[in-house]
Amino acid sequence: MTHSLVEVTDLVVDFPVGGAGEYVRAVDGVSFTLAEGRALGIVGESGSGKSTVAAALLGLHRGTGARLGGTVRVGGTDVAAASAAELRRLRGGTAAMVFQDPLSSLDPYYAIGDQIAEVHRVHADVSRRAARARAVEVLDRVGIPDAARRSRARPHEFSGGMRQRALIAMALACEPRLLIADEPTTALDVTVQAQILDLLHGLREERGLGLLLVTHDVGVAAESVDEVLVMRGGAAVERGPVASVLAAPAEAYTKALLAAVPRLDGPRRARGSAPDPAPRTPAGPDAAPVVEAFALRREFGRGRRKVAAVAGVSLAVHAGQTLGIVGESGSGKSTLGRMLVGLLEPGSGQVRRDGVPVTGIASGVQMVFQDPVSSLNPRRSVGESIADPLRAAGQRDEAAVRARVEELLLRVGLEAEHYDRYPHEFSGGQRQRVGIARALAPRPRLIVCDEPVSALDVTTQAQVTALLAELQRELGIALVFIAHDLAVVRQVSDRVAVMRAGEIVEEGPVDEVYDRPAHPYTRQLLAAVPALDPAPAARRRRTRQEVPA
Repeated sequence: MTHSLVEVTDLVVDFPVGGAGEYVRAVDGVSFTLAEGRALGIVGESGSGKSTVAAALLGLHRGTGARLGGTVRVGGTDVAAASAAELRRLRGGTAAMVFQDPLSSLDPYYAIGDQIAEVHRVHADVSRRAARARAVEVLDRVGIPDAARRSRARPHEFSGGMRQRALIAMALACEPRLLIADEPTTALDVTVQAQILDLLHGLREERGLGLLLVTHDVGVAAESVDEVLVMRGGAAVERGPVASVLAAPAEAYTKALLAAVPRLDGPRRARGSAPDPAPRTPAGPDAAPVVEAFALRREFGRGRRKVAAVAGVSLAVHAGQTLGIVGESGSGKSTLGRMLVGLLEPGSGQVRRDGVPVTGIASGVQMVFQDPVSSLNPRRSVGESIADPLRAAGQRDEAAVRARVEELLLRVGLEAEHYDRYPHEFSGGQRQRVGIARALAPRPRLIVCDEPVSALDVTTQAQVTALLAELQRELGIALVFIAHDLAVVRQVSDRVAVMRAGEIVEEGPVDEVYDRPAHPYTRQLLAAVPALDPAPAARRRRTRQEVPA
């Protein structure tokens, strides 16, 4: 007989806005239970209230000015009525949380092992030596190789996947009964994501952990949970066994959410557009390419620690064509993209644009970055940021500059009056639209998109990729689309290049590479993509592990 580990009844969370005593409702009457050893996934778009619900389970809204209603009980503790001491025992002892961005959760100045040991000592009356030994033990449990030595490393010395494992180890240090994972795989490539999902499944089987998984990736939920709760606008719209909800969703919103998920087996289309978008007409193979790369090589480090991030890559992209570049973190995708636009000089090799060798940043080439927040100046309006390339190109007529920026805002689906707003006043998808508008400002012939949708929910992803496809059809621009999401790449690309350890191991028409991959590494990547189907997760894991490396 299983007992309820989590009981949430009519949860309401209101956040204060402005200074006039006004509130906005973030969670509106959500109820659910989670039994010991079971896994519940909360899915929905950005702003649906998923993370707000997760934070309420640990009392993280206390002291923020938020107004809460309803009841939340975790491990028998009434979170709203709990004292500070009771909350401390709850956090870490009964329940622990794994956040999306490990870099923002780990102290850059302290060794990983010391940070885990500190957490253990806060919740257990043990010596420094015992806490240190416990840190090594849990790091080893989550698959960190040579855990004793690596426990002395600092966060920047770990890869993204290893940092996420370290956060999971920290959460496990005090043997909690509930693990709350808030978007734990969003920024990870598919193979590391598969490893983290397998790790979470193994921990559930070994320790009987309850798991609450917050994610906008429905495929991740399909592989990881027993039940799914779909949220929209702060309310729960559907809940049920994950296989039933995926196979036969009852609510229109759930159907729309599933329809927006890119699928490896789906036909190539402009996601989020009409079923049969107007066909594009990429230039033929005999036409001169917009950009060519010849034997590009770039190394980082010094002496014997020098590493080749890109090792002899050659490629070409034509007008009206999208080249997708996929591979694991560290494969050299972003380094290659930065060399194509001139943000990095190649150590050797050559980049040609319209047949002419170039060095440095040339006109006609722009880049859309993964994180629009870090690429937009928070102290300047988005209109001013979009105008920068125009002024850099010598445009001095301010009226003409503003008119061009307002035209671009309208083209990417925003409003002309958004010119004077600041980045923090936009959603993630809107900020990415601003980044695209800025890239379009100088009328480029090539845009390199570096992970432009990796942090967006599936419906916003669909809107952004459909926008790129529409702009490409209208303007005939060439696109290089760098991503770790293989399903998205299939939907938007004409050709695809697969990178591993700085080299292109396979390249060709996207349907040919995906349907008949020739290289074992390509097959391994494709097998690691979460499957959006009701098949048992364990069976998909076995299939994934049987693929040769």
